[in-house]
Order: sequence, then C-alpha cells, then structure tokens
Amino acid sequence: MKKLLVLLIVSLMVVPAFSQISFGIKAGAATSTVPTYDFTTGTNNIEALKDAAWGFHAGLFLRLSLLGIYIQPEAVFTTNTYEYNVTTVSGTDLMKQTFNKLEVPVLLGVKFGPLRINAGPAAAIQIGSPKALIEDPNFEDMYRNATFGYQAGIGLDLFKKLTLDARYGGSLSGKFGDAVTIGGQTFKLDQRQPSFILSVGLFF
Repeated sequence: MKKLLVLLIVSLMVVPAFSQISFGIKAGAATSTVPTYDFTTGTNNIEALKDAAWGFHAGLFLRLSLLGIYIQPEAVFTTNTYEYNVTTVSGTDLMKQTFNKLEVPVLLGVKFGPLRINAGPAAAIQIGSPKALIEDPNFEDMYRNATFGYQAGIGLDLFKKLTLDARYGGSLSGKFGDAVTIGGQTFKLDQRQPSFILSVGLFF
C-alpha cells in the first residue's frame, strides 16, 4: 500500500505542469487467461474448464494533458470468476474461484487528434482472498496484497464526452524478476494472467 501511495502522490505532483485537467467514470469488460495450478500429484488435480474467461470493471480516471501528451491515473474495481474441475480424495467437483481487485494504472500517452496511444505501470491490490480450491497450507501464499504489472493500448475520444479504450495487460516479472527497486522503493512484480481490456468512459 505504501508503494501505491508513492505512485499516486508522484502523479498528483505533476498536476500544475499540465494545462488541461479532466476526469470521468469508466466501465467495461476484460478477458484474461485462466490461472492454472500445479496440483496434479496424488489425489489432487485442478483442471480449468476454459482457457480464458470474461470479467468486468468500473471506476474513475483523471487525465492531465499538455501539447498532445497526457498522464492518466485510474482507480478501477475489477472482478473475474473462473471455473475448475477439482479432484480430491472425496471425488470430483465443479468449483468457482473469484478474484476481486483494485487496479490502479498510471498511463503516459500521446494524442493524435481523437486517437490516443498509452502505456504504463498498473498496481493491483487483492480485495479479500480467492477461494482455496483444495486444502493446502501453501494455497493462500500464492496471492500477494499489492503487486505491479503493466497496461498498454489505444483509445479514441468522441464528442468531448466519450472515451473508448482497448488495452493489453500483462506481467513484468518475466523480464525483471520478482521485484524492482526505484528510488529506494521496492515494487513487487506479479505473475498476472495476460488480459485484453475493453472500456467506455464518460467525461464530466
């Protein structure tokens, strides 16, 4: 949480440098790769029913613009539910696992008329703990409270009121490992599932 506050404070410190400030609400859907678990020994087996699943998100955004360049921090609630066939010593059951998160991306973008291109880090704070699919003392250790990945994509602004976005979200751990240190602060990187995010926003 401390690292997240640092990221938000730095974003707000640059507000005076921008000539145009706007904010709004947004909502949409996202499809992400279903998490898989390596519990295939003995009597335990967890098999995902689908390779990907849709979820939804909703939240707020702030856009700070100057000469075609902008910074856009967001605070978005996201939820995804996945289905598994879980085999244990007692048999096979269909089980669902729901992930609720607060996503906080901070995007740097460039505008070309109504078209936008943006990318930036995205913090994820787990809200509650996803249901443990089997009784295992290490299951809860798979989930961290606050981790970082990234988002990147394109957008379109229409009629000075409507904004559309299509983004890809992914993990940075494959390139940088479990954590990076910037300015003395250590940021834990997650192994989030790849996702494709579609959203519609409304300016106030």
